[in-house]
Amino acid sequence: MDKRTLPDLKTYEFEEFAFKELMQNRINKVLIVCSNYDYYMLEEDGRIDERIFNEYTALNLRYPPSFTHANSAKRAISTMQSDKIDLVITWLDIGNAKAFETSKQIKEAFPSIPIAALSLYSAELRKKTLSENTGIIDLVFHWNGNVDIFLAIIKLTEDRMNAEKDISEIGVKAILLVEDSLKFYSRYLPIIYKIILKQTHSFMSEGLNEHRTMMLMRGRPKILLATNYEEGLSLFEKYKDNLLGVISDVNYFKGGKRDPNAGFEFLKYVRSLKRYFPFLIQSSDKNNEKLTMELKGKFLYKHSEVLGEEIKNYINKYFSFGDFEFWDPVQMKVLATVKDLNNFQRSLNSVSLESLQYHAKRSEYSKWLRSRALFPLANLFSTVEYEDFDDIEQIREFLINAIKKYRLYRSRGVIAKFDKNKYDEYLDFARIGEGSLGGKGLGLAFINSFLKRHKLFNKYKDISISIPRTVVLSTEVFDEFMEKHKLIRFVAQCDNDDEILNEFISKPLPNWVLEDIKSFLSITKTPIAVRSSSVLEDSHYIPFAGVFATYMIPNSSKEKMLHMVSNAIKSVMASAFFEQSKIYLKASSHSIEEDKMAVILQEVTGKQYDDVYYPNVSGVARSINFYPLGSELPNEGIANIALGLGEIIVGGGQTLRFSPYHPKKILQLSSPESTKRETQQYFYGLDMDPESYQVSTSEAINKKKISIRNAEKHGSLKFVSSTYDIQNNTIRPGVLQDGIRVITFDNILKYNNFPLAEILKDLLRVGQREMRNPIEIEFAVKLDVPSGNPKEFSFLQIRPIVESIETMNKIPENFDIEDTIVYSESALGNGNYGNIQDLVYVKPETFNSANTREIAAAVERINKKFSELDEQYILIGPGRWGSSDPWLGIPVIWPQIASAKIIIEAGLNDYRIEPSQGTHFFQNLTSFKVGYLTINPFIEDGYFDLSYLNEQVAEYEDEYLRHIRFKEPLNIIIDGKNSKAIIFKAGHKTEDNPKPEVSLEDLPPEGFM
Repeated sequence: MDKRTLPDLKTYEFEEFAFKELMQNRINKVLIVCSNYDYYMLEEDGRIDERIFNEYTALNLRYPPSFTHANSAKRAISTMQSDKIDLVITWLDIGNAKAFETSKQIKEAFPSIPIAALSLYSAELRKKTLSENTGIIDLVFHWNGNVDIFLAIIKLTEDRMNAEKDISEIGVKAILLVEDSLKFYSRYLPIIYKIILKQTHSFMSEGLNEHRTMMLMRGRPKILLATNYEEGLSLFEKYKDNLLGVISDVNYFKGGKRDPNAGFEFLKYVRSLKRYFPFLIQSSDKNNEKLTMELKGKFLYKHSEVLGEEIKNYINKYFSFGDFEFWDPVQMKVLATVKDLNNFQRSLNSVSLESLQYHAKRSEYSKWLRSRALFPLANLFSTVEYEDFDDIEQIREFLINAIKKYRLYRSRGVIAKFDKNKYDEYLDFARIGEGSLGGKGLGLAFINSFLKRHKLFNKYKDISISIPRTVVLSTEVFDEFMEKHKLIRFVAQCDNDDEILNEFISKPLPNWVLEDIKSFLSITKTPIAVRSSSVLEDSHYIPFAGVFATYMIPNSSKEKMLHMVSNAIKSVMASAFFEQSKIYLKASSHSIEEDKMAVILQEVTGKQYDDVYYPNVSGVARSINFYPLGSELPNEGIANIALGLGEIIVGGGQTLRFSPYHPKKILQLSSPESTKRETQQYFYGLDMDPESYQVSTSEAINKKKISIRNAEKHGSLKFVSSTYDIQNNTIRPGVLQDGIRVITFDNILKYNNFPLAEILKDLLRVGQREMRNPIEIEFAVKLDVPSGNPKEFSFLQIRPIVESIETMNKIPENFDIEDTIVYSESALGNGNYGNIQDLVYVKPETFNSANTREIAAAVERINKKFSELDEQYILIGPGRWGSSDPWLGIPVIWPQIASAKIIIEAGLNDYRIEPSQGTHFFQNLTSFKVGYLTINPFIEDGYFDLSYLNEQVAEYEDEYLRHIRFKEPLNIIIDGKNSKAIIFKAGHKTEDNPKPEVSLEDLPPEGFM
């Protein structure tokens, strides 16, 4: 045999097994046709309904069938006409001439419904069925008073109904039984089914949650019954690649005649094809044992007093049921006995080479995996033979690495139920508790599922795309914590954030939760992000982006880390009731009782440099670009990336903006001067000193702000930085030359050393199609990895960008600019914004960049008044609203301006601004359908009639702000198609535009503008 190339496990893709498509045909209702007396005996003495139900329950089977009765063919047909019957079981009394006639009438009326027959007289029944049954009765069984035969009849019928698809098309395994004695196969079948079903129960531990466990149950081996040589051979030829083994009698019909050696002929044929294939001969003649052994088969004596036990032992050993026993043929002993895949992997490290060789030659690894419904891994092992390896150690290495890869693959796309006794490094997403995962938690689970479905985990060579290891504390934990400590009334009455936080911190988490967290921390090797996942967060309609807290916990001793993580969890829960959260809840018409909080524990992507920890790249990307520049198109999306933790991005700080479709065309890098001025000057890293984390309402408590110059010693700039050559006034790639470091990401975007743009195009395209909505994603990248390890792209979050699918309102073509207060050609939003009578603007004459924090406080005060009155207003001010850098704009957070329906960024002569895209800020803008305008009138970019506003009587005025209240609502139009907006002066009217309906289904998945 030619030696084949082994599969490359780095690039190998497991194929998902179609468990959902298995067992599509089931027996739900059974009609028993017999005398009233016989049915009474079954009901009262046999208690058939109760015993079948108990049998199903004991074997962890779902859907036990129900039984109904008819005592004649006429009543049976009447019942079948009014009720859906899946199987008919008739009682055949040999002395009653009408027995076969009853079955014939039923078959003629309902030819597709299987009929099984039971009788006490098996020998006579055999003769009668051969002479009179011409395709009327499908299965005939001997009745010995044991109700277990009903379970066997039902399961055998289901197996026959599903065999073609489940075995041939999908690959489920089967056992072939060739036996023509009604008495014996009526005895064997209940025994074999019980063995199979108990075996299935034993591998339920391989299921990562209840749903996956039930899916595995569908993959149990089936039983195929043949009663003559030709039937047995036909079934063997049809399903031989999926058979676990054959159990055969010796003496049965072949070529229309009884042949005393038919079973041996069958065994010879099988041995000519498969050397190690399990074949059990069972016979009433002990003399047949010798020939069986010569033909390399196994033998059982039919009249053994312990026949059932012997069949059970054979099936467990040779059909790879039960535990796997590593047998050493030299030492002649079992080296290890394993019950599941985890222990199987562990034992492979230590068993002898002789044992590995013994089982490899017999293909017993794949056989055992198949019997446990672990088909994807079994299929991989089936593609290789013993002869394909250079030596036995290579076999050991291949088996271990394949199992590791499979266990990672199996956990992906699955919300595993957390089990502290089984949790290990191969689970990347698990839930603690039975409640909701919250919006962000569900988003992560959804990411995991579509990465798997679209085979994106390993699409790019030497790059791993995945979510970081995650455990979600469901809302059950939150509910128990709140109820046990009676906190809901307290938070409803308390408005002080520090008091709320301290009250939460003073209460212990449930013990069972702490035990699970301890198990999680024993596996993790990185800092942990403790993130909010409110049930209201990142929803399609009211995303609470950036409202709740996220804390990061550095590595330390497990006891210290457990204490810090516990406090961080309680801090996140408390943040649901902080003042800004309550304002947000009110603005979105929710009560605090609706705000249930799940909490995410997630490994932080990155690496430790000196005393800080951060990723080489963090970023946010959107599938829709609100501000396309040059050749960019709105549906090509936009991304912002930065060195370090993502706080600088979500806070609206200085980052690099690029389109994934135009990664080399970046406005900020258009000249050496703009590169120096417009690129990142600092970044954030996690302080790795455990003492840096203290309980606080501020999630930035242990995040260090680091200048780019100070990062030089970390060695991380080589991945993302270029060098400004002062003498030649040019930007040079890399950091090998002296000069000023500038964060250009040239290695990534210009020279494609890491295909970030391609990855983002894939993820935005797939994510948008999966959600049927424009999306925003957060991600982090680790490029600084040991040689030979894949670079890591961590997908951190996905959320919808809520966009109104309304009529595209047109601005009048011939409007007079003198009729407007504001005109913008850089606008976000769409539609007519009516019912707004109030306008608040920052007074340019008193504005100073040094006073932006005081201005933010003034805006917060006036916003609070609008919130209390449940009214909306227009807000105009210089610079970036929501910037975390007070020198770039007014550093408000969303709750401080939550009642503003139109927000305008206006440049001054010495304060020109580009459109801002701080992540959480913009998420809230689009979620609440807030109109967002940018103007720079001094360079003829838009129009702003400040003098008109100054002439109006102020409703309120202070050092920094002026509030104008008009008598009637202003006429405000935003043309979303052309990114233009206009606010007319008081009293101006325009004709209403018609509003054709636009359905979401009418829009292409590639673009939503």
